[in-house]
Amino acid sequence: MPECQNCGGFVTKDYVRVFTPPEVSDPRICPACEDKIRDGSEVRDARSPRHP
Repeated sequence: MPECQNCGGFVTKDYVRVFTPPEVSDPRICPACEDKIRDGSEVRDARSPRHP
């Protein structure tokens, strides 16, 4: 099962297919990672807290 490299949380195969390159099986961050965000091809710390 794929898991987030940042928090270790579960991610679906569809999430991996959409948000990671073909040769990568585990994404660098997932939607549950409130302290990080994707910025183009990079991952960076969030500038402000993300709360739903």
